[in-house]
Amino acid sequence: MNPTPMGPSGVLLRISAALLMVLLTFNPSGHSYLHWVVQAFPHLQPLQAIAGLLLLICWITYVTATLRSLGLLGVSLLLALFAALVWLAVDSGWLSLAGGSALAWIAVVAVGLILGVGMCWSFVRRRLSGQADVDEVHGH
Repeated sequence: MNPTPMGPSGVLLRISAALLMVLLTFNPSGHSYLHWVVQAFPHLQPLQAIAGLLLLICWITYVTATLRSLGLLGVSLLLALFAALVWLAVDSGWLSLAGGSALAWIAVVAVGLILGVGMCWSFVRRRLSGQADVDEVHGH
């Protein structure tokens, strides 16, 4: 069985979907699921419950795939890389963390990018190394 290879558009789509999921869940603009629920709490509406459950399903899917693909070490290394990039940007004067929202935006975008990379890392690794990841073996 030779699965269809994922191209750059597939990688971009997965990363974009991860960013969208994170930004829909929470973002500093005040327009997110978390803000919507906090405003109505404790009187949640059915639509809020459904949206929350759909987001939870997405989060479980993305986090599980990311941890299986990258592992805890890979996630830690990506977090360290993002932290070093932010450090470089602040140290070079390209970025100011004076306002609290800048750091919040950086954090949510970093989480989205890490989850997006985690969703497609197995495909990228297979393409680079020629080796496939196998989670389960099924007998015939």
